[in-house]
Amino acid sequence: MKALKLLAAGSMTGLLAACASGPTVKGDYDHQADFAQYRSFGFMSPLGTDRAGYSTLLTERLKTATRGQMEMRGYVYSASNPDLLVNFGAKLQQKVQVTPAPPMGPYYGYRAGFYGGWPGYGWGDDVYQYTEGTLNIDLVDARRKQLVWEGVAVGEVQDQGVAGSAQSAEKVVAQIFAKYPFRAGVAAPQLPDKSKP
Repeated sequence: MKALKLLAAGSMTGLLAACASGPTVKGDYDHQADFAQYRSFGFMSPLGTDRAGYSTLLTERLKTATRGQMEMRGYVYSASNPDLLVNFGAKLQQKVQVTPAPPMGPYYGYRAGFYGGWPGYGWGDDVYQYTEGTLNIDLVDARRKQLVWEGVAVGEVQDQGVAGSAQSAEKVVAQIFAKYPFRAGVAAPQLPDKSKP
């Protein structure tokens, strides 16, 4: 059972990135935090995606992709004394979506008064079972041990063929960091340019 959970968590990044419409991505930050003081980053130990005392392939791919995103925003990696600590969380959950059958009303009105369906006639509710994947990236104030930003991607797991690849990790991490509004040493959030499509 543990091996199945490990495989599932390890493949989730690729599956989120492989969604036909892409995952739903959200981000939020602590409006009281002084983001101007943050110039360096490191990783929590252990990370939420590590298992049984070792780093998983998913962890390593997420670290590489996240390091690229943070450095692109001017942050410097520091293993010994970072301002921000990065943590990851990943989970898979089985979901069921039920769409009730339409009532046998006006569309079938031509039968009214003449005949009806046989017992059990008609279509039942539409039941759709799927796997939902969630990937969290947290930035924690290392000194205060306080969460200051969280980015979350939630999507339907579809394509097992691309599961867990480095390219998929890079893609979903970039989508999450698109919701991160800060740059190293800058207090004010950078608002997205609404004039660009």
